[in-house]
Amino acid sequence: MQTNPAQATHARMNASAAKSSASERQPLDRATWIEFATGVLAEDGVDGLRVEVLARKLGVTKGSFYWHFKDRQALLSATVTTWRDARVQEVEQQVAIPAHEAHAQIRRILDQYATQPNQQRMRTELALRDWARRDLLVAAAVEAVDQARLQNAVRLFSLAGYVDEEAHTRALLMFTHVFGLSMMMFEKSISSDIAKKHAAIADLITRKPD
Repeated sequence: MQTNPAQATHARMNASAAKSSASERQPLDRATWIEFATGVLAEDGVDGLRVEVLARKLGVTKGSFYWHFKDRQALLSATVTTWRDARVQEVEQQVAIPAHEAHAQIRRILDQYATQPNQQRMRTELALRDWARRDLLVAAAVEAVDQARLQNAVRLFSLAGYVDEEAHTRALLMFTHVFGLSMMMFEKSISSDIAKKHAAIADLITRKPD
């Protein structure tokens, strides 16, 4: 079961509060603020990322925030950058495999992301994509992640023996199938019949080259 980052941070804060009084509490570290902000972003969107609101939810003063961030914009930028870097690193790790494992890795990715979407991560991504419509820097981060996903999918298909054009085509099919199906599952608009067809679609995408 996936743990909501905001809930996890709340739990840590509750444990900390039991050991020390508010006057003795040390400022939260930067990573905790970013992790908590990401959880709030997933639930409430960017409008929920207000310094006073975050501090109140964490049970700390705003001084803890300003220990690590110049202002709200600095937190917003750090949250987006952290998300972008984590997602890019993730897809790069997926292709750091021997060539003989590439075909099986493609199928694992298809099955993992299309049939078992991480609800919390989907909420975060949807919130970021909505935010990106109004912020060019966020749009650039989303674009960087999408490009990394596509480029690394192409690398996987190339490792599996597909020629350039075929590798690009199958990578695009993989990306759109995984994202589209996981979105439908997230919104609960997918029928059991469509879910059953995933295996057949994955077979077509991963059909070995002649």
